[in-house]
Amino acid sequence: MRKLMILMSIFALLVLPVNATDITAPEVPQSGEQYMPEDTESFGEGLWYIIKSAISKLQPELAAAAQVCCSLLALGIFESILGNLSSKSQGTVRLCVNLAVGIILITPANTLINLGIQTVEEITEYGKLLLPVMTAGMAAQGGVTASAALYTATAMFNTILSSLLTGCIIPLVYIYIAVAIAGSAMQSLLLENISKFVKWIMTWGLKIVLYLFTGYIGITGVVSGTTDAAAVKAAKLAISGTVPVVGSILSDASESILVSAGIMKNAAGIYGLLAILSILIGPFLKIGVQYVMLKFTTAVNSIFSQKETVGLIQKFADVMGLLLGMTGTVSLLLLISTVCFMKGIS
Repeated sequence: MRKLMILMSIFALLVLPVNATDITAPEVPQSGEQYMPEDTESFGEGLWYIIKSAISKLQPELAAAAQVCCSLLALGIFESILGNLSSKSQGTVRLCVNLAVGIILITPANTLINLGIQTVEEITEYGKLLLPVMTAGMAAQGGVTASAALYTATAMFNTILSSLLTGCIIPLVYIYIAVAIAGSAMQSLLLENISKFVKWIMTWGLKIVLYLFTGYIGITGVVSGTTDAAAVKAAKLAISGTVPVVGSILSDASESILVSAGIMKNAAGIYGLLAILSILIGPFLKIGVQYVMLKFTTAVNSIFSQKETVGLIQKFADVMGLLLGMTGTVSLLLLISTVCFMKGIS
């Protein structure tokens, strides 16, 4: 009986706790709750639900954009009629019409710029909560080196991009609008060239950050992922070979922990992807509606309006395009990072 008790005690000491870390993505912010699906297990179904929900709530934005479009078309017709009546007054008419176009478009443009800033801030803040969760999940799966490299890269580029947008891009957007209105009203080639240069700076600023991020992720992902895979494999062999009798059992148990951690990490990743898209989709579509309507107005007004007026409307459409690129770049950076975390090690 005494030997049996000793044997049972030894078996009790060999029973190790085998639990994967609880990996749960942070809740979606309030701005994205109205678009977030209840079922977050399937990414495809969740994405379709988000798109349908966002499109169904676009009616006010469509009505407002259509009203702006009609006002600009009326101005274009008015400019054409007055210009044909008297060639001497064409300069005055062009000045007044361009100022009117600027007045009509500056308010919705300012509203959407502020919406874009708010969206960038919300996605950035959500990323600060999501990234540690995904890092912990990947580290629990054995990707210690890769998770650290990926977290460092994403956090660094996220900070750089956020600072670039709020400290440089947004002020340049307002400068671009002011120069565009003044250049169209005064028909100044110098101001036209300045507006093109400002647009070039903003566009390439976003592109360079995204190129550097994807390049860094591509390089460090291969190196650190291979290192982690080799380390995990070596650890399993060490456990199996050095622990007598139960070494293979512990090795299999560690495999179960890794699989469990991977499943939980991917579930959190899918939720995180849907949450990011829920934050993005509403503002992105609102800005997109304005962009499409301004593009349509530019095309129609080119039939009868002066090229300066058409060019000014096109520049406001370019501002909407920059806002789409701005919010899209921040979201894409976080989406790419989350997918890399979900991929894990190989």
